[in-house]
Amino acid sequence: MIMNFWRQSTAASKGDPKHNIERLTLKQRLGALTNIPRFLKLVYQTSPWITITNSTIRLCLAVLPIIMLYIGKLIIDQIVTIVKHNNGDFSHSHVWKYVIIEFVLVIVMNGLTKVVNLFDTLLGDLFANHTSLKIMAHAATLDLDQFEDSIFYDKLERARLQSTGRAMLLTQVLTQMQDVITMCFLATGLILFNPWFTFILLFSTIPSFIGEYYFNAKTYSLARSQMARRRELEYISYVGASDQTAKEVRVFDTSGFFMNRYRSIFLKLYKDTSSLAKRRTLWGVGLTMLGTIGYYVAFIFIIRQVIAGLLTIGSLTFLLGSIRQLGGTLQSVIRRFSTVSQGALYLTDFFDFFTIKSRMTVPANPRPFPKPIKHGFTFENVGFQYINTTRWANRNLNFTLHAGEKLALVGENGAGKTTLVKLLARLYDPTEG
Repeated sequence: MIMNFWRQSTAASKGDPKHNIERLTLKQRLGALTNIPRFLKLVYQTSPWITITNSTIRLCLAVLPIIMLYIGKLIIDQIVTIVKHNNGDFSHSHVWKYVIIEFVLVIVMNGLTKVVNLFDTLLGDLFANHTSLKIMAHAATLDLDQFEDSIFYDKLERARLQSTGRAMLLTQVLTQMQDVITMCFLATGLILFNPWFTFILLFSTIPSFIGEYYFNAKTYSLARSQMARRRELEYISYVGASDQTAKEVRVFDTSGFFMNRYRSIFLKLYKDTSSLAKRRTLWGVGLTMLGTIGYYVAFIFIIRQVIAGLLTIGSLTFLLGSIRQLGGTLQSVIRRFSTVSQGALYLTDFFDFFTIKSRMTVPANPRPFPKPIKHGFTFENVGFQYINTTRWANRNLNFTLHAGEKLALVGENGAGKTTLVKLLARLYDPTEG
């Protein structure tokens, strides 16, 4: 058992053409974003009412920040006016009305945020269940020999990972959409005051956006290229510490071999992953500084406007709050874009799995299986090859198994005995004959 799987595992890691890092083109990266609408369609199919309700609440949450900033401006302007002209008399002011409005908005925002988190959790669980069932249903339609192909099995594993890991992507995508709407409202307020503010902020964050996009594609390519090795790592971990294999490991004294093999593979994966992570962090720090510079350029300009008497204190707080929140939201959107776009690339693996079709031809109205069997089964020059191999598992098989007859299959391991039985049961289709 150990050696058969071991041969398959090592062959997969060495012979899989995807073991080399794939270079994704810009067209492929942008094309991956088209997976998001298909992804959202799947989410909607999972639970239409939760999806619609969640989206509606998020739309409300996207609008509330700009409203609260404006209410804050009105409160401060009212206070400054009262202090200057009414000697601190608040009795005829609207300030308390604005305070109550802001208080209510804070409570509403906190409550809606809790509800959104609840819906995200429920929808994520339902979505993981929905997609897992889809994978199982599609896998049941595929040929048995496809499951014994390392390339196919990598695709299946990637599809499974996307099924269980897409709950997090769901939250990221919905939050991204919410933040983009918030940015649009904040940017509109700044454009009405001075369009240059928005331009400065956007221009200073473009390099950070490009950097995240670049390293996102690198991370995806690396993870995809490591899939076969990581499967081998999981297998070695299982073999080295399992009740199913403990006897063989002890008898053949292979514990040290498996440990050395595990350590060797892990160090190679760790070296590649850590190298990319370090470069990503280094570039990220430098590019993020540009966004900070853009914020303080706008900050200085607004302060000069206030000193010159062109802006009220309330307008100062509104603009600074809008710029700070727009800059922070923009940075969050850029960082989250890395996760979302990477998730979109991984979704390609998920959707690609459903394009794999069975090669067996099943007639629309098959003939019934004879009961009882009268003549038996006849093999005429039957041969079979597994996918992506040049070696024949069986070839030139010629025999008849008569009804009621008992036939013994004798041969060494790997001689094709099990393959012959699978051909007999039509779990496989002959390659020839």
